[in-house]
Amino acid sequence: MENKGNPNKEDEEIENKKSSSEEENLKLQIKFGGQTIRLNTSNHNTVADLKFLLLSHTNVLPRGQKLIFKGKVLNDSDTLGACDLHNGSKIMLIASQGLHQGEGPLQKNSPAIYQKTQVEEHIQIYSYRRSLVTKTRGERWKATGVIGLSESRLKAIPDAVWEWGSFARVLDLSNNCIHDIPAKIGCLKYIQKLVLNSNGLLDDSISWQGLTEMKGLTYLSLDQNQLTTLPSSLGALTYLEQLHVASNKLANLPSEIGLLTRLEILKVNNNRITVIPPSLGDCSSLIEVDMSSNLLAELPETFGNLKILKALHLNNNGLKSLPSNLFKKCVQLSTLDLHGTIITIDILRQVEGWEDFDRRRCSKLKKQLEFHAGGSAEFDEGADKN
Repeated sequence: MENKGNPNKEDEEIENKKSSSEEENLKLQIKFGGQTIRLNTSNHNTVADLKFLLLSHTNVLPRGQKLIFKGKVLNDSDTLGACDLHNGSKIMLIASQGLHQGEGPLQKNSPAIYQKTQVEEHIQIYSYRRSLVTKTRGERWKATGVIGLSESRLKAIPDAVWEWGSFARVLDLSNNCIHDIPAKIGCLKYIQKLVLNSNGLLDDSISWQGLTEMKGLTYLSLDQNQLTTLPSSLGALTYLEQLHVASNKLANLPSEIGLLTRLEILKVNNNRITVIPPSLGDCSSLIEVDMSSNLLAELPETFGNLKILKALHLNNNGLKSLPSNLFKKCVQLSTLDLHGTIITIDILRQVEGWEDFDRRRCSKLKKQLEFHAGGSAEFDEGADKN
């Protein structure tokens, strides 16, 4: 009679597999900076893998992490299982100074950039309040086309701006405490440069509908605010040539950024950006891009479409490699900052087009030396030599 198998034995095998799977999974507790980071990983992963996993939680680059378990420093090449780690194991993380990425927004403690004496403050406030409502000031705005109201302790945009702003080309409201940019701002049809830095602006503080009515806007700066996202309507600012959104809390960029085909300078450094949309490759006028101090692990291949890109700042990110066509297609690239990444000079030399890029870089350096700018002939823009 045929033996159809032992049900008890099959149950035992299933239980053994389940038990084996549970043994492979590790729940670890990482002690760092007075906090506990709980991670799930596998005992087959290496210590180096664990460090890269900790990157997004701590902003500390893998080469700046020292992991200690039971008084012993863990080696990168060892598997977690070989380190005698088990569920609930507690590991201490010590970070080296200067090896951080995604440092986050710079916090300002007061609207003013520098401190003044009490007498100076009173004089400035009195002079400003008196002159703000005078016709003379409005006429000066009209004559120059510049409305300069930075460091004026404003909590709202003054009515005088709406009255005289139709003649202005530049509106600078930086370093104040303005928490509302209303839809009414769209009436300033001729504004070309708008500066809203350091106002503590939140996502819902800005009427993007109003901003998109400013059809001639070529320069927009929102540095050092509290923004976590940029809306899709950003793509409507098709005349924009410079966009500055550094030192905020941005987690991503909208795909509609690719509609900004006139954009020449993009600065989104010191944010929390993890992924760059491939559509950025459609911004064919880009000359300079600064994405330093974010949480980037890779760049899209479409970066190769930025044919006239000259400067790319990527320092303090978790990048392991560059787009394979970057050097080959970005034929004007001469500045590449990779400080604080794990990309080495050996990795760069394997990228197609490296020799041409290196010649351009050296040529630029030679010109700087002729103007006594100083420097070295060796590649010193961030990539380790080994």
